[in-house]
Parts: sequence; structure tokens; C-alpha cells
Amino acid sequence: MSAEEFELNCTVRTDLGKGASRRLRRLNNDIPAVLYGGGEDPVSLTIAHKDLAKSIENEAFFSHIITLNVGKKKQKAVIKALQRHPAKDILLHADFQRVSDKVEITVNVPLHFLNEDKCVGVKTGGGSIIKTLNEIEIHCLPKNLPEYIEVDMLLLDIGEAVHLADITLPTGVASIALAASNNLSVATVQAPRADVEEAENAPDAPAAPESDSGSDDSEEKED
Repeated sequence: MSAEEFELNCTVRTDLGKGASRRLRRLNNDIPAVLYGGGEDPVSLTIAHKDLAKSIENEAFFSHIITLNVGKKKQKAVIKALQRHPAKDILLHADFQRVSDKVEITVNVPLHFLNEDKCVGVKTGGGSIIKTLNEIEIHCLPKNLPEYIEVDMLLLDIGEAVHLADITLPTGVASIALAASNNLSVATVQAPRADVEEAENAPDAPAAPESDSGSDDSEEKED
């Protein structure tokens, strides 16, 4: 999917403040947004709630370059933050960051796990896959931004894990965590629950009896 497939029509918002944002959502079914970065001043925007809600149904929206149509001007951006209502299915606010073709960006990209049902530890060992990460933070030029990163689970056996260093990243893409020498675990193949419980409930090995050799000899020598 290309970045051109994600476009949002926006208008510049001049009525600012919390009260104005509440009126915007209540009366017009629009949401407030901010576009910042790229060496330019931040711009307050208005976006139709239905348009943004439809866009975020696609996971790729969060890891693609988005075109914001602000009047007659097109702005390339990535979404950096999305505020949702804590109890209702309502979007409250969005933050977008401008991007330049020649400037690297930092984005969270989802992980797609392959061959989960064919994984050795699952298929032959009866284990289950425990995922510790569902996305990773990457650094790249906009043209190299991947929609997702693949993690192949095929050859992992019981007790084995795949780490960030094991993942093949696309050309031009770097992992922020790896750059910090933090080789996090991405997923582990856990033993069947019955095996885990059996190991946990196994009786402790009896302690070796203490040897009292030499004690009698020392007493005899003292006598």
C-alpha cells in the first residue's frame, strides 16, 4: 500500500482553547488536530471525525506517510499521537508531524508474526507463543518506511525466544532499541501449562546429609 492512499482533508482552525475544541466535537462532529515539525510553526487543524475514524481502521495508517490537504496545500506527515475518549468510541485529538523526503523520521511500526501455527514448539511441542512486543520504534527516511516488520516463528522450539537482533530489518531501517544496545525479547515459545505446573510442583531434591567425619577424631586428639 502506498502512502498516497492515505489522505485527509483539513481546515485551519483559528478558534482555539478547550471550550472551542469541545464545541467543535459536539456541534460539527469534527476533531481538533495539530501539525508541527519540519522547521515550521505548528498549525491548528480541524478534521472530520468520520474521515479519521475510517482511516485508523487500517493498521497501516499508523506507519505510513499521510497527505494532509490543508486548503490548496498538501502536507506530508505521520501521525504521532491520537487521543481517544476513555469510555466512548470517540476520537478527541490528533497530532501530526511534518516529514521531509531528506530527513529521517522515528515511527512505531507493527510486528507481523509469521508461521505461528507451524512453529516447531507449538506444532510438535504443544507450546504457546507469548508476545512481549507488538510494535517496534524505527528510524528511517520516509521513502524507506515499512508498513510492518515480519517476525518468523517457524523454527522456534519450546523455551526459545526471538530477539530484536534476530529480526531482519528492511534496507535503510534501524531499530531504536538495538541502537541503544537493548536486545529485547520479542516473543517466546512457552511450554504447555501442564508441563509448567509439573515442574513447579516437583518435590525438591533431598538435601545431602551433613558429614560429621573428623569430629570424633578431633575429640579423641583433645583427650
